[in-house]
Amino acid sequence: MAVFIKIHPDNPSERLIRQVVDILKDGGIIIYPTDTVYGLGCDITKPKAIEQIAQIKGIKPEKANFSFICYDLSHLSDFVKPIENRIFKIMKKLLPGPFTFILNANNNIPKILKNNRKTIGIRIPDNNIIREIVKELGNPVLTTSLKSNDEILEYNTDPELIYENYKNLVNAVIDGGYGGNIASTIIDYTEKEPIIIRQGAGEFIE
Repeated sequence: MAVFIKIHPDNPSERLIRQVVDILKDGGIIIYPTDTVYGLGCDITKPKAIEQIAQIKGIKPEKANFSFICYDLSHLSDFVKPIENRIFKIMKKLLPGPFTFILNANNNIPKILKNNRKTIGIRIPDNNIIREIVKELGNPVLTTSLKSNDEILEYNTDPELIYENYKNLVNAVIDGGYGGNIASTIIDYTEKEPIIIRQGAGEFIE
């Protein structure tokens, strides 16, 4: 059964952040707030946890469009091929924020995630809780949006309801307040010109 951890969004407790990081290091799966919708994630270095997330979503890991949540852009070159300076500047301007950038992946991404396109989504949410978790963990967190079974709402927004629905599938649910109901804007920068794959919460201006 998952633990339910309430963390203040503006001033996250170091002790509680460490508690979540210990769960991730143990190969656990967490549900956490972002600057858009609640996310489902794990440590990117834990293949079994990645497989479990794919099972929860009902997809194969190599077919999944998972993204990495990073603390900032300093780790970008660890996982993506060199990008043009203008693209880096755009990312720097828009992040942290409600955007996911699809970039060409290098060979450092976990084998389990190597899809045919060899791309990866990079996300730096404007949310202190998940960014502090990533910072303390020391590497990105794999992330995917938490879809709702509700016919009206596409995403779950109430952390207590999320806990009820997922407490037997994950190891921790973090309550960081109500989530949004619009996911991030996805921008594909694998070619010269950007393609907006999904228009979400962020307004993309180059």
